[in-house]
Amino acid sequence: MPVVGTALVAVGLAYAALVPNGAAGADGPQSQQIEEGRRLFAVGCASCHGLHAQGGTNGEGRMAGPSLIGVGAAAVDFQVSTGRMPATQPGAQIPQKPPVYNEDETAALAAYIASLAPGPAIPASDAYDVSKATQEEVTRGGELFRTNCTACHNFAGRGGALPNGRYAPSLMSTTPRNMYQAMLTGPQQMPVFSDAVLLPEDKRAVIAYIVALQDAKDPGGFGLGRLGPVSEGLWGWLIGIGLLVLVAVWIGARVPKVHRKQE
Repeated sequence: MPVVGTALVAVGLAYAALVPNGAAGADGPQSQQIEEGRRLFAVGCASCHGLHAQGGTNGEGRMAGPSLIGVGAAAVDFQVSTGRMPATQPGAQIPQKPPVYNEDETAALAAYIASLAPGPAIPASDAYDVSKATQEEVTRGGELFRTNCTACHNFAGRGGALPNGRYAPSLMSTTPRNMYQAMLTGPQQMPVFSDAVLLPEDKRAVIAYIVALQDAKDPGGFGLGRLGPVSEGLWGWLIGIGLLVLVAVWIGARVPKVHRKQE
């Protein structure tokens, strides 16, 4: 019996030393956040994505919402914080709109989806902090942006049209955090730029370049969408030459007419 008692005491001490962190976690803040996210998901997301985020179909058997298992917290944070999710209606592309959930609710939803399966995590702030970016980083970011992004987002980051009613949105109001998350997760038509494809320091350089575009001034007074010779040419032809034509007509109307005397 003393041996059994000693063994029980030893097991109890080992359990107390090793398990409390996990046991506390079951009722701790992280678990509560996940449970809150599960509740929010069931109310606002399950109708499209399925009760367990496995994906859902509409009444006609068509996909209503893709599976979210394995997409990670970063994808949820991007989609929800930009108001793209929950979507108001299906379409070729879900537009950005004011967010439905606040920051705490968004974090809870992200924590719940992250608890289902591994996926890209929300990046730490220093991953996208470009407040101290050097001119060299901005220049390198511009090179990477023109190589990988301008085909869709325009060389000035103003967005552009894509086939089948889709489009690349303007980046002029996108936050550095969401830029990083978009590259990491590839929302909608955007390809995924994982850390194996685009290194974290390269992502930060691209963000520094886009932020420089956001802060850039227009020396001429009018940016004209920064679309280059297209908008500038239209301005020249429609406005410039149009004004010249009006001036010519006005001058012609003001010049007195000379009448020949009948012989």
